[in-house]
Amino acid sequence: MLQHVGRRGLAGFGRAVAASSSRGFASQSVSNEEDYKRFAGDAERKQVTWPRVLNAPLVEVDPELMDIIEHEKNRQYKGLELIPSENFVSASVMEAVGSVMTNKYSEGYPGARYYGGNEFIDQAERLCQRRALAAFRLDPEQWGVNVQSLSGSPANFQVYTALLKPHDRIMALDLPHGGHLSHGYQTDTKKISATSIFFETMPYRLDESTGLIDYDMMEKTATLFRPKLIVAGASAYTRHYDYPRMRVVADKHNAVLLADMAHISGLVAAGIVPSPFDYADVVTTTTHKSLRGPRGAMIFYRKGQKGTDKKGNPVMYHLEGPINFSVFPGLQGGPHNHTISGLACALNQAATPEFKSYQEQVLKNSQALAQGLQKRGFSLVSGGTDNHIVLTDLRPKGVDGSRVERVLELAHIAANKNTVPGDVSAMVPGGLRMGSPALTSRGFVERDFEQVAEFVDRSVKIAADLKKASGLKLKDFRELLEKEEPAALATLRKEVEDFAKQFPTIGFEKAQMRYKD
Repeated sequence: MLQHVGRRGLAGFGRAVAASSSRGFASQSVSNEEDYKRFAGDAERKQVTWPRVLNAPLVEVDPELMDIIEHEKNRQYKGLELIPSENFVSASVMEAVGSVMTNKYSEGYPGARYYGGNEFIDQAERLCQRRALAAFRLDPEQWGVNVQSLSGSPANFQVYTALLKPHDRIMALDLPHGGHLSHGYQTDTKKISATSIFFETMPYRLDESTGLIDYDMMEKTATLFRPKLIVAGASAYTRHYDYPRMRVVADKHNAVLLADMAHISGLVAAGIVPSPFDYADVVTTTTHKSLRGPRGAMIFYRKGQKGTDKKGNPVMYHLEGPINFSVFPGLQGGPHNHTISGLACALNQAATPEFKSYQEQVLKNSQALAQGLQKRGFSLVSGGTDNHIVLTDLRPKGVDGSRVERVLELAHIAANKNTVPGDVSAMVPGGLRMGSPALTSRGFVERDFEQVAEFVDRSVKIAADLKKASGLKLKDFRELLEKEEPAALATLRKEVEDFAKQFPTIGFEKAQMRYKD
């Protein structure tokens, strides 16, 4: 455009540049340090010291918090992580989550934001959506995905509020039988989950003689209850879901079939367990379990033609608009763009051959753990596992999940107490839930999980002996354990630490840790 400006105009432009320099505009600096020095020499800016502080490392700014983080690194380094809902994210995912993407506010969706400056935020979210569909081999003409949900429970509630009216009916697996709180758990006297407050919920259950879902009874219950939505998903079910059977039940009642694959999404992405996408209308998942991404969630929904009516006219899915509206503005404001960026990175990894090999090892390891426990006399709910979870019933061992969980924790093994069929208390349940994804990420193979099974067995024996000595009250058990630690527990802890330290840490370099003992 300068070619159309005359001499007088060019002269004016030159004067404007000179004026801007006189107003204090400096030449472009090549480092923040230069800017700090210039600020110090500027009478009006010399009190502006915070940019330097804002760019200082955590160890300088907040050594107290940094010390806590270093202790957590040490715990992960020398301990065994068996909680099936946990994993170790890659260094690259961690880098994305800790990036400048956390700075931007972006209410709305790509191309339709309520704030300016979202060009690259839009690019990251669209990239994440494309990778999500690709990771699960989905046709973008038939499936869409919302990647803004903050976590799994909110994602499920967003689906309910999008597709149901208040007090519509939901069926899902009962919590003591392996279900999840967000699916509408309530007791005889109290509504526990918010889902059960705003919607009417009815559980289906396991056949306690087999530990498998009783689909016949579920179908009979659905005929009486007439649900508007049926959930196929669990937090502690070790077998494959019969998605075709559940599709039949849902169609019989014109109900939405929601598959919550939070636990198994990594296995589904690898193509080594049955996929819910062949049968479900909507699929939700967290992103931090077997998928090994940051802590977030996704909602997948069908698009396009659903079928035809009696006159042969096309019947279309109407899920995308209500679900997206339910996420924003219905139940959330601005999305967490750093999480979406980290998820995009994790989904890129999930599409690789290495990820499939990892998931195949996850299955081998969970089966090795199950077999290692069974040969030591443990009773497993359902008799084994088809996925990454192992759920053992400790009651035949004369102990419960709460006591064993505490002994394991003191031995630097993280697992969690869990209800099993027949339990009467969620605070002192009879089961222990374990899983293989996290330790598989550290490089564990079958023989390593055989050793883990031996560690668990010894922990259970210690807990059973302490229970005999302390009596029936859990409080007395804890007091005795704190007062006088058994020598067997100290020996076990040392062996666990020595064993765990043989494996690489994930997301940080062990050589750079502050605490290595």
